[in-house]
Amino acid sequence: MPPPTVGDPWLAGRHFGIVIDAGSSGSRLQIYSWKDPRTVAPEKGSPLAYTLPKVEKGTRDDDQWVTKVEPGLSSLAEKPDGVGEYLRPLLGHAIDQIPPSLHHKTPLFLLATAGMRLLSPEKQAEILQETCKFLITHSNFKVDGPSAVGPCGTSVRIITGEEEGLFGWIAVNYLMDGFTGAQQNTTTYGFLDMGGASTQIAYEPTPANRGDGSNLMDVRLRLLGGEEIHHKVFVTTWLGYGTNQARERYVGKAITEFEATRHAHDTDVVPDPCLPRGLTLKESPVHTATPSSSHMSNTHELVGTGSFEQCMKNTSTLLNKDKPCPDSSCLMNGVHAPAIDFNVSHFIGVSEYWYSSEHIFGLGGAYDYVEYERAAVDFCSREWDGIMMKHDKSQKEHHLGGDGEVTKDGKVVETGVWGPLVELPRLQMQCFKAAWIANVLHEGLGMPRLMDPGGNKTSGSNKVIQEADKKGLGRPTFQSMDTVGDIAITWTLGKMVLEASKEVPP
Repeated sequence: MPPPTVGDPWLAGRHFGIVIDAGSSGSRLQIYSWKDPRTVAPEKGSPLAYTLPKVEKGTRDDDQWVTKVEPGLSSLAEKPDGVGEYLRPLLGHAIDQIPPSLHHKTPLFLLATAGMRLLSPEKQAEILQETCKFLITHSNFKVDGPSAVGPCGTSVRIITGEEEGLFGWIAVNYLMDGFTGAQQNTTTYGFLDMGGASTQIAYEPTPANRGDGSNLMDVRLRLLGGEEIHHKVFVTTWLGYGTNQARERYVGKAITEFEATRHAHDTDVVPDPCLPRGLTLKESPVHTATPSSSHMSNTHELVGTGSFEQCMKNTSTLLNKDKPCPDSSCLMNGVHAPAIDFNVSHFIGVSEYWYSSEHIFGLGGAYDYVEYERAAVDFCSREWDGIMMKHDKSQKEHHLGGDGEVTKDGKVVETGVWGPLVELPRLQMQCFKAAWIANVLHEGLGMPRLMDPGGNKTSGSNKVIQEADKKGLGRPTFQSMDTVGDIAITWTLGKMVLEASKEVPP
């Protein structure tokens, strides 16, 4: 579809912004747009004056605002001269979607995350240099000049896990109307994100728990009425605590413990309570110390015994809660953090928090531990052959929904049928991931298990709560989410909200 023309009413006063999220498995280009804040000019004191610019998808056609290439940018570590060809389809898509007359006003960011962080500084510099050169020579989009940050300033760089978490926090509170002005009387949402390699938390401590504020990040946003709001946010990330790397650590620990007690003629078969009954996977110990026996480095067979309770016990030690705490308040792995008052602070979890709750259990949204545990115990204890039969049936019949009920003529005729989004690796790892998520929430972060999923007492203003209620979202202590309306919760949205806010005149 060609870009909108100058005479298009939708285009009038519209600004655009582009973010390329250069992740470990691929790079995703997203186009956002918002109305020029100077043309909005809300009346002083009106509700609109206490809101942020409305950032939305940047194309008229919903499908065209995002496009992706694979694998990750970091895969070019040994051939940085291939960066141009890698980025060409992404840049070409943005050029085609945004009116040429607006290119020079449209900021373009390429922000790299996990995969690029793992490269050597020399490899990082080579790829960023090639990226910068390609973007400025093959487009007229707005890109920073050279600075101490890099060859394209802040436009092309590797962001930290903390920045990623902070942008996610901004996105969540933007979508949930957590920013309402007069911030000293509002309660913002906390943000939890879990990927395959790492997990992050971002939240605004209550005034009583801020301490000297030296470990808090200052967030400044300008509302449409010109008021600048300030929030002090704590953000931290745990590498190795994402679901995939946690599983690798778990396998290493399980094999180490098995080898410590094995008899001479034992086979390399390790019972695994975190796999459904009868599922057998061949695993190699990735996260182990120097092998203490010739068997240690062998490939072992992990055989599922299907006990969620035992899986919870076996994975809890991976949180390193016994690590010394430098202060009175620590989260998992000895990370100092301001104390969290769960009567006041309410959290939204994305990515794996959503997938592990929704795709099998059908329990995405407001979190109820009793319900979650019941679903996990049931799933983990199932025979793998039975799970496979259900999976094959759902694939053939294209059933929708989570692990819920299939009805016919108003009657339940079958349960346990999954939608087409559920693939075998998800089913294999669901028991482990369900236990890991629960342990991180309750043992790692200290969230109480028994809580009212419909809402808890709060302090401060009710504005945020009322806005959430209007959207039918309530105010539970924790809820997993993927979208709000039709907008995905992504850190890239948070970055664009920050950029759009900078355009509001004081």
